[in-house]
Amino acid sequence: MAGRQARVERSTKETRISASVNLDGTGRYAVKSGIGFLDHMLEQLSRHSLIDIELEAKGDLHIDFHHTTEDTGIAIGQAVSKALGERAGIRRYGDALIPMDETLTRVALDASNRPYLIWKVKFSKPKLGEMDTELFKEWFQAFAQAAGVTLHVENIYGENNHHIVESCYKGLARALRQAIEPDPRQTGAVPSTKGVL
Repeated sequence: MAGRQARVERSTKETRISASVNLDGTGRYAVKSGIGFLDHMLEQLSRHSLIDIELEAKGDLHIDFHHTTEDTGIAIGQAVSKALGERAGIRRYGDALIPMDETLTRVALDASNRPYLIWKVKFSKPKLGEMDTELFKEWFQAFAQAAGVTLHVENIYGENNHHIVESCYKGLARALRQAIEPDPRQTGAVPSTKGVL
């Protein structure tokens, strides 16, 4: 399980992104997307998953935040998938129940290499700072697709939009941490009856 690190470069007419991860890190991060609130969420993802994340993104923010948000999800997801390799010896499943003041969010994850997103999260305002709240689903969708994870995110209740979205990222972090953790009972074995994920 040593050396579970990866770097991804993504360059399009809309964004230029460099992302690297160390799945066996300590939660260190250096994140610059050009979107303050997104940086804050990606820092939470790194800190609570203990995945070291470095990300630098330059995007067409003069248009809106959509392309940069989506493409950072793709780049980080691709890096996680690449670092996981054949996904042998991992626990595969993870879940988290995250309270944040008045908010409670549940996240469940299967690192199955079968991407899927269930998103049961509603916001009462269209923006958080300068960021459109609808873009958070786009980020989670992009990440799930690129990382090859089945991801269920459900905000059970909450009022403060900041708390709601932050609990989603922290929930992803904790569920991901569990799922990619080495399982000492099946070192080197792929956690599937198919023999491959």
